[in-house]
Amino acid sequence: MSSKIKCVVWDLDNTVWNGVLLEDENVSLKKNIIRIIKTLDERGILQSIASKNEYEPAMEKLKQFRLDEYFIYPQINWNSKAETVNKIAELINIGKDTIAFVDDQETEREEVLFTNPEVMVIDAEDYLEIPSMDRMIPTFITEDSRKRRQMYQSDISRKNEESEYTGSSEEFLTSLNMELKISRVKEEDLQRVEELTIRTHQLNSTGYTYSYDELRSFIDSKNHVFLVAELKDRFGEYGKIGIALMECNGNKCTIKLLLMSCRVMTKGIGTAMLVNIINYARENKKDLFAEFLQTDRNRVMYITYKFMGFEEHKTEGDKIMFRYASSEKRDYPAYLNIIT
Repeated sequence: MSSKIKCVVWDLDNTVWNGVLLEDENVSLKKNIIRIIKTLDERGILQSIASKNEYEPAMEKLKQFRLDEYFIYPQINWNSKAETVNKIAELINIGKDTIAFVDDQETEREEVLFTNPEVMVIDAEDYLEIPSMDRMIPTFITEDSRKRRQMYQSDISRKNEESEYTGSSEEFLTSLNMELKISRVKEEDLQRVEELTIRTHQLNSTGYTYSYDELRSFIDSKNHVFLVAELKDRFGEYGKIGIALMECNGNKCTIKLLLMSCRVMTKGIGTAMLVNIINYARENKKDLFAEFLQTDRNRVMYITYKFMGFEEHKTEGDKIMFRYASSEKRDYPAYLNIIT
């Protein structure tokens, strides 16, 4: 297992703090635990809780320690830890192979590992070593990385408001006042672009990865169109959440890579980026193709291409070459304010 960790799930009793809260409310924090939690947060690693406890007293204790803000989707209940880890992965929408679970009890660790063998399981006795573990050290720490928790917290607020919204989904999207900026990748974007190629698996058309130097070379290449998408709305910034790489030779352009952060899965960002690409090809009189590599996680991207009018041109194993047949100009989703 070599995936970088995206979320650390902590137990509480005898893990974050010394003692059992229900037996003694005067529990004390483990040595250096605040520093460790803040370090992971600064690296863009999300954190949550899987604790068998009463919710209100546990959250109150975290507030007393000024740690409550660092945990998203805290699961403090009497459910099995394996079930809880599954739920956290689902709520954050990340693969379980990018989750680490920290607990002091061997039986809890074994249960999680048995049910979810992809999860990285850590004995709470080794908590001081967590920041130095290779899978806890991102390749880059970007501005978007440092804001990742706040971005997810904003998304929780969006979801809460949407759950109470009585209109249609498109009306709700319109109410968000979303602004999508699609622009050519610049030098200062490269670290975040590389991070996206490494971290994004679900909304990824091919899974191709490129070295930093290769990505840099695409910026000035006359044969490539290299795009980055940045999104914000009335709740705040999503940051840079999508990239597209298109290779053009003669009268033909081929989309080599199209990906979006899972945080924007239902926002129509893939559609908007394809509109931008389709119109570019049309204006420049280019035939448009797209490479697609099927995985067990990127079915949504296949549907996105089909929805936008791409047809299967060639198939070889898991690799599909799509062709865009229409010559019509495409319109962006009406609820997005586009800046190009």
